Amino acid sequence: MKTDLEIQQDVINELRWQPFLKSANIGIAVKNGVVTLSGTVDNYAQKIEAEKAAKKVSGVKAIAEDIQIGVSPSYKKTDAEIAESIMGALKWHAAVPEENIKVKVENGNVTMEGQVEWEYQRNSAKKAVNNLLGVRNVINLINVKPKLTSFDVRAKITQALQRTATVDAERVSIQVEGTKVTLDGKVRSFAEKEDIEDAAWCAPGVIRVESHLELEPIETFTF
Repeated sequence: MKTDLEIQQDVINELRWQPFLKSANIGIAVKNGVVTLSGTVDNYAQKIEAEKAAKKVSGVKAIAEDIQIGVSPSYKKTDAEIAESIMGALKWHAAVPEENIKVKVENGNVTMEGQVEWEYQRNSAKKAVNNLLGVRNVINLINVKPKLTSFDVRAKITQALQRTATVDAERVSIQVEGTKVTLDGKVRSFAEKEDIEDAAWCAPGVIRVESHLELEPIETFTF
């Protein structure tokens, strides 16, 4: 298994590999496979990308994210300007039914409410806002309206896993109760875990995913 020091160095290298990030401003600490990210970035999108980059590293069990957003003058916008930018972004995003979404902006903190039919629409609405100048945080309160039966949802998730090259679908147990999906089983990497959870979130009507997927220990060989 990787040591905490090896995981830390791999996370540092992965952050440096991301051109969108100013990795020198991000601190990384690792204890028992749990990675803590700290420091300051210019915008919310960079904060999200730093977390995604750390999750890609093998051996990472969890992320504790404590990155702050120190908005530079070039990124500062009034709440009215941010709200106008958000409505424009939602309007031109093909995956988002913008007429069903309400937005509130307070000190750069964005709250989104409303109702959509699919989880990908909910996620797309948030992604459309993440990269906008002046946004400090996004609270996504958009609801997903369930349409299919639990049996239909489970079948669609299973089919999605079987189509995914990085996932061993036979090692995953899926339970569906109403709008909640529960996942159990063993995975080989954090990336595989995320792919399985993403497949569950993409199912129509799902508004909660409870994941009990466990990472298998990484074996190391000495010669």
